[in-house]
Amino acid sequence: MHSTVEVPHHQAGFWEQWRAFVGPAILVSVGYMDPGNWGTDLQGGAQFKYGLLWVVGLASLMAIFMQVIAAKLGVVAGKDLAQCCRDWYPNWTRWPNWLMSEVAIGACDLAEVLGSAVALNLLFHIPLLWAVIITGLDVLLLLALQSFGMRTIEAVVLLLIATIGVCYFIEIFVLPQTHPGFLEMGRALVSPHFRRSGMLYVAIGMIGATVMPHNLYLHSALVQSRQLQKDQLSVRRAIQFNTIDSVVALSIAFFVNAAILVLAATVFFGKESVTVAGGQVVKFSADSDWIRLAYLTLAPLLGTTAASTLFAVALLASGQSSTITGTLAGQVVMEGFMHWRIQPWVRRLITRTLAILPAVFIIGLRGDSSVTDLLTLSQVVLALQLPFAMFPLLHFTSSRKRMGTWKNGWFLLIAGWGSAILITAMDIYGLPDSLKAAWQVITGG
Repeated sequence: MHSTVEVPHHQAGFWEQWRAFVGPAILVSVGYMDPGNWGTDLQGGAQFKYGLLWVVGLASLMAIFMQVIAAKLGVVAGKDLAQCCRDWYPNWTRWPNWLMSEVAIGACDLAEVLGSAVALNLLFHIPLLWAVIITGLDVLLLLALQSFGMRTIEAVVLLLIATIGVCYFIEIFVLPQTHPGFLEMGRALVSPHFRRSGMLYVAIGMIGATVMPHNLYLHSALVQSRQLQKDQLSVRRAIQFNTIDSVVALSIAFFVNAAILVLAATVFFGKESVTVAGGQVVKFSADSDWIRLAYLTLAPLLGTTAASTLFAVALLASGQSSTITGTLAGQVVMEGFMHWRIQPWVRRLITRTLAILPAVFIIGLRGDSSVTDLLTLSQVVLALQLPFAMFPLLHFTSSRKRMGTWKNGWFLLIAGWGSAILITAMDIYGLPDSLKAAWQVITGG
């Protein structure tokens, strides 16, 4: 992967440069539209209408800052974040740093497991518990997909997500029955609050789903797939185009996530049931598994059957694509922190096993109605681990000793450290609620 993509001379034209550098942020952004995001956005919209729309926007903005800084570290240092931590921090920090990174990757993979299982349930009506177990076979699917090449996989996934995005766009801006209140949305965006019980917990889950710790390790590694030159102008060009790549890819992810929340608010909030084509009445409550009902947000445009199929296929595709990036991230942190190299399928098998076990345990104990709770819990775990990736990243990129003249300027210093402190403060403030909710998920209380 290292230095496998040629880049033109720094004086080449914009589009020639863009074609060479575009890609790493797109791969990373796949994780920003994974089942974990869908789960938290759906829960937020269904329970609090537009009340957490500002969190989606803020989390996306903080994600852009962090990914830009991660890419910058990779370009300038020539190392990924895990390698920097290993080389520049005391030896005793390797094991705890690596283990916490693995917890984050496992939590992320739990979301992919649940998303894929829901998709299999919708497509083939397989009981959820068996669908979770079947997702263990995705090791074979991963090997098969890799034979087509990464670009093909990315294209298929982007096509599916784009299809859903177009459907959501039509529903929000064209169909009168799903027309949201734009004025109310605007007010919600500029008046942040946590007035209602449970909002903070879901908000932390949203942030964990958006600013993902493993993506900071991955992005700083992926940018090194380009044949980067070390002269000042080439480094400047590389930073500029990776910044453009990050801003564009993550802005698209923001619109997809915001659309999911808005349509969930429009279709589910304040209602106890919806009547779909054919007169069938689908009932729901505050405790419903929203991700299993999410296809109803597309039903006004496509009809129930087509909406269910399209949603399930896209959910399966997003889960699988996120699985691939999760596997890459797992390899990056294992090699970076520990200098251990194993076959990708072995790596995949270990991660997937660690993700399946809690899912089988909770669903076996509590039944099918626990999917959204598990999804949100996995994203909360990601949010709690995030400071352990953000602070080293900011520490290195704020240092003239490590980055030379490319250390963060005043804007990235304020934006980066401000984001890290805000997320950490929310984590600490919401920790009692998070632990209480986690215990309820486990015990079914």
